[in-house]
Amino acid sequence: MRATLARVPDSLTGQIVTPGDRRYAQLRSTYTTTASPAGVLLPKNTTQVIAAIRYAREQRLPIAVRSGGHGLSGASSNNGGLVIDLSMLNRVRVLDERSGLVRVEAGARWANVATALAPYGLAISSGDHGNVGVGGLATGGGVGWLVRSSGLTIDRVRAVEVVLADGTLVRADAEHEPELFWLVRGAGAGAGIVVAFEIEATEQRSVGVAQLVIEAHPDGRTVREWTRYLAQAPRELSAAAVLFAEGRSALMSVTAVVAAESLRRARPLVEPLLAIGKVLEHRTDLLPYPALVPTAHLHPNLGQQRGTTTNGLFTDLGDTGARAVMRAVTGPGRAVIQLRSLGGAVNDVAPDATAYPHRHQNTLVIASVFPPQGSAALDSAWRPAGRADGAYVNFESRPDPAAFARIYPGETGARVRRLWRRYDPEGVFRPALLSARPSRPDRVARTDRADGAARSGRSGQPHRRRR
Repeated sequence: MRATLARVPDSLTGQIVTPGDRRYAQLRSTYTTTASPAGVLLPKNTTQVIAAIRYAREQRLPIAVRSGGHGLSGASSNNGGLVIDLSMLNRVRVLDERSGLVRVEAGARWANVATALAPYGLAISSGDHGNVGVGGLATGGGVGWLVRSSGLTIDRVRAVEVVLADGTLVRADAEHEPELFWLVRGAGAGAGIVVAFEIEATEQRSVGVAQLVIEAHPDGRTVREWTRYLAQAPRELSAAAVLFAEGRSALMSVTAVVAAESLRRARPLVEPLLAIGKVLEHRTDLLPYPALVPTAHLHPNLGQQRGTTTNGLFTDLGDTGARAVMRAVTGPGRAVIQLRSLGGAVNDVAPDATAYPHRHQNTLVIASVFPPQGSAALDSAWRPAGRADGAYVNFESRPDPAAFARIYPGETGARVRRLWRRYDPEGVFRPALLSARPSRPDRVARTDRADGAARSGRSGQPHRRRR
């Protein structure tokens, strides 16, 4: 039965979309889930965000918060509740060109951010798809194309503006509200609604981009050599690889990005990747940074990419892990495996400096299955490779307490729980990570803090999930 909503306050007139409105079809769902909320609130400024929270709480309905809608869990919408959609808070402003300090509102998409910063010769390492929203990624982590040279997106955040569950607006940085500042860099889901970030961008106009397709050896040696080289490569090099079955064999599609302004610098860093397996395709170009997250990526989210995903962080995948990855790709479940390079600048940060404590691992391994395969197939494929040393919140589609323990281990987890209770004592934004079991979106107030995305790869290849 559909909820009957009270009239919105005058401050939100025209900013709510309900079933029957022509805009509802493009606002109801996330990228991974089809949903049917009672209404979608579209605040245009911080004052309206405060009004939206108060109105949603008065309705006593589940609340979801959306920045981009690419979160794998689908938590940025719900059934029968209210969605606070931040897409109209999308302004990008350079505060200090010399230091690279930029103010970015949470509803902006990374394609728009890259385009806005390009005239200044600045870039923010921020996931790898232009349609991903700023808010989810910049509170969960941010494994971007420049991750080994610039660190995670959260590592470049210098201040945030947060609306708490009681409607209080708080500015947090290293000196003011330092506990809140610690929390929103890695565990922002239960803190409130971050409406704006101040981020220190890096000077970067162009990057070397290598695209390779490699035949992956079934014994895991291609995977092993990829991880070993990236673990010790110069930090200007960051890379992502997708492994997928093609017939009886497997292919590895690699995108390697070098934070360099010349091909003469980029090519030698890419060269060792040509030796890890039989190369079927290869090209290297010098491209402007926005070409990696172009505005062509922008699209509405209609629940078009269903799937189930989990992940693990590894210091050294090793021979056993590499073989397990290949079995997951070619086995009955036909999982799609992604490898993301870490290390470098990521590991310069102390483990307790942010709510992302994983500062010694070198590789992020992500496993996904797609319908008709589901959770059982994913578990079967992942189990042999699952001896991970931690996990990353933005690539987990089944948030529950077990996932929480992997993502926020030990003292980090205890501190996250304590601060979530402090800043949201009534659990208005309580993430499903704290639920007794994976939550249905129509039963719990949920917050999208895992903005990922996908785009097509080779013909016939499942869409690649990106963060």
